[in-house]
Amino acid sequence: MTIEREYDVVLFGASGFTGRLVAQYLAETSRKTPLRWAIAGRNAEKLDEVRREVASLLPEGTSLPVIEASSDDAAALGRMARATKVVITTVGPYARYGEPLVEACIREGADYVDLTGEPSFVNRLIERHDAAARAAGVRIVNCCGFDSIPHDLGVLYTVEKLPRGEAITMEGFVRTTGSFSGGTWQSLLNEMGGAGFAAAGKAPPWAKDPLPGGRVVEELRPRVRKEPEMGGWACPMPSIDPQIVVRSARALDLYGPDFRYGHNLVFKSPLALAGVAVGMGAIVGLAQIGPARKLLSRLRPSGEGPSAEQRAKSRFQVTFRGQTSSRRVLTRVSGGDPGYGETSKMIAESALCLAFDKEKLPPHVGVVTPAMAMGDALIERLHAAGIRFEVLEA
Repeated sequence: MTIEREYDVVLFGASGFTGRLVAQYLAETSRKTPLRWAIAGRNAEKLDEVRREVASLLPEGTSLPVIEASSDDAAALGRMARATKVVITTVGPYARYGEPLVEACIREGADYVDLTGEPSFVNRLIERHDAAARAAGVRIVNCCGFDSIPHDLGVLYTVEKLPRGEAITMEGFVRTTGSFSGGTWQSLLNEMGGAGFAAAGKAPPWAKDPLPGGRVVEELRPRVRKEPEMGGWACPMPSIDPQIVVRSARALDLYGPDFRYGHNLVFKSPLALAGVAVGMGAIVGLAQIGPARKLLSRLRPSGEGPSAEQRAKSRFQVTFRGQTSSRRVLTRVSGGDPGYGETSKMIAESALCLAFDKEKLPPHVGVVTPAMAMGDALIERLHAAGIRFEVLEA
């Protein structure tokens, strides 16, 4: 039974750095297509600020509703989820604040999208809430920003260019420029200093389950090497992205009987690679020490982020090299500022896809990846919104 909802989309965390960018994107979208939406958060004054900021972007004669709710108020989260088809949340660290909202969405039958890059949070949701979400017929979709939409959907796009029924070996090569917000920094420190660090390098529990028909899906063995075709040195990228890609491949038979994936950052020189590796190692080490982690958290508090000028200069491109026994293909996904400009676009379009493209969506429900939940329908939306998906060589 379809329940009539007051809103198509509610944006929770609208007053944060990324939340404001998502609000601007939704406001601009509402001028082009009918959209019933609202902003939500715990601070009414800050939400009013956001409402004033986007007022000039809204269709003439309309106003933006505001919903007060906080992550520690289950009743308010329930009312918010009950009122909408889809909830967008930009409130992190998700391992600390995200689970009550997921529970509310499942209970009230609303779809959910977030920006998490925290493996421990995603694995916890799969373990605790996947069965309930499937029973409710809702889609809990994690990683709907730069982590991990270009990578997850880029792999899907590339697989669709390869012959069916053959074993596939694929690698992604990421080049990016840009900075990060305080919220992203806090999530990173939380993951490095908590359950995420303890689980680093270990396969998640779901990855150990056997697949039907003897299918094999796994990550390639990580290695550092020179990649002339990519114009630099490739280093395994320590992110949630390969986990998301592998989970999509396990769920989708399209990825063939044997699928192996490697995920890499590309550096111009080994010296640049070494510098980043040393810096990341130092941050990981310091994040294990409580007082040091607190000091690191002050470097960029929540709510801060790169300026509009900095974001305008930022770019990303992810090149995929896919190989079967009979064919080789190179594809690329590319766009502007990965962390904020394009991330706000990605999560907003994900929510709009869930709200308006039901007839185009794959059948997968539960705690799912972007490729499982939306697949080609979201690729079409993102391409139309200016994120490029292209074949370089086939």
